[in-house]
Amino acid sequence: MARKAFFSFHFERDSWRAGQVRNSNLTQPINGYIDKAKWEEVKKKGDQAIKNWIDEQLKGTSVTVVLIGKETADRKYVKYEIEKSIERGNGLLGIYIHNVKNVLGETDEKGRNPLDNFTITVNGRTRIASNYFKTYTWSSVKGYNHLASWIDEAAELAGL
Repeated sequence: MARKAFFSFHFERDSWRAGQVRNSNLTQPINGYIDKAKWEEVKKKGDQAIKNWIDEQLKGTSVTVVLIGKETADRKYVKYEIEKSIERGNGLLGIYIHNVKNVLGETDEKGRNPLDNFTITVNGRTRIASNYFKTYTWSSVKGYNHLASWIDEAAELAGL
C-alpha cells in the first residue's frame, strides 16, 4: 500500500543527501520536500510562515521520515515537524544519512537521533519515540530497496 510520507531534515546541510534518499523510490507519495528557491522564499516570511508551510505539508501524510545527519537533532524546525507528526498520530521513521555523499562527494559524522528527545503514548504507556519506531542507516542496508517497506512498517506501528 502506498503511503504519503513527509521528509524532515536539516535543509541547508543535508538537502543533497535528502534528495538522494527521496529520489530512490519515486513511487512513494512524498511531502516535505522543497527546493532551495522556494525554501528561501518561505524562510523570508518568518517563523510562523515556516510553521504554516510545515503544517500544510503534513496534511494527508501517514509517516514522517526523519533523515538524520550530523546536526539534525538540534534543528528547530525538525523538532517542530516531529512534534506535529506525533500530534497527528503519524508513524515515525529515522534514517541516518551521514554516509550518503553530498554534492562534493563528502560524507559526514553521524548525528544524534532526534527521536530520542520525544515521547509517545502506546497502549497507555509513555515511551521514548526512538525505542518504539525504528531507525536505519541508509548506506549499510541498501535503503533504496527497503524505503517503501520501512515507511509501511512505521505506519503499521502507528496503527495506520
